[in-house]
Amino acid sequence: MSPTPNNIQAAVIQHKGLPDQASSLNQTETLIRQAASGGSKLILLQELHASLYFCQTQTYDNFALAEALEGPTKTRLSALAKELECVIVGSIFEKRMAGVYHNTAIVLDTDGSLAGIYRKMHIPDDPGFNEKFYFSPGEHDQIQQIGFTPINTSIGKLGVLVCWDQWYPEAARLMALAGAEILLYPTAIGWDAEDTKEEQQRQLDAWTLIQRSHSVANHLPTLVANRVGHEPDPSSNTQGITFWGNSFISGPQGEILAEGSNTETQILSATLDLSRTEQLRQIWPYFRDRRIDAYSALSQRSIKSQ
Repeated sequence: MSPTPNNIQAAVIQHKGLPDQASSLNQTETLIRQAASGGSKLILLQELHASLYFCQTQTYDNFALAEALEGPTKTRLSALAKELECVIVGSIFEKRMAGVYHNTAIVLDTDGSLAGIYRKMHIPDDPGFNEKFYFSPGEHDQIQQIGFTPINTSIGKLGVLVCWDQWYPEAARLMALAGAEILLYPTAIGWDAEDTKEEQQRQLDAWTLIQRSHSVANHLPTLVANRVGHEPDPSSNTQGITFWGNSFISGPQGEILAEGSNTETQILSATLDLSRTEQLRQIWPYFRDRRIDAYSALSQRSIKSQ
């Protein structure tokens, strides 16, 4: 593996979902090629990009969308990564075995090899986001290097997390402590039409703020790819989710380097200077001053007050 370059041009792709895998992968390929032609060597795709967001309803037929790791999505992305000599972070509905399915990020290196995978650790269960019906959570095992473990690639160590993971500072911190150089969040999140415009804006602001805070707390650049556009609930003629887009790239102090709209298919790109992490950690030594002797209670579900 060649030395990690200090400067990496990265791209985040956000787009509207399409109903079938063939059309979705064709759309993805077109956008990846555009991003690579612009010089990007790291390309992040959104969560479950090969289909519509099927988790709005609990339907057994949707399990037919699952594929093995060595399935059509990985095969297509692998060929593109090798041809374009870039690292691609994709997302699949993984069938691990009969009855065990995961929401899995796959990382393809510049030679087309599978550099690693990350199986979503935090699984939501909310109206419109029925993910516990479909997905088992990923395991965390430091020996096997799964869970909150960076994935080594030819351009650096990637701390890949998925959607609901983005609300947990513990996940980002564990990735940083294990040597991640970039945080990446493929995402599918949107608005409930019944919420007021004010509440919708508060939700969007909170979502952006929490992920930018991971950049600040860990001095790492962060890439976030979210879906965009309205996807109806198959069980209702009036409801559904309007995915709010607003994908972004933030620098290691939380500064916005690139940001998408809430309506359009877009490719966002920015140059990441990985050398800034060490510089900032010397100036703002959060890692030096962590009280690791006093944090054991974080492993408890709740703490009984005195």
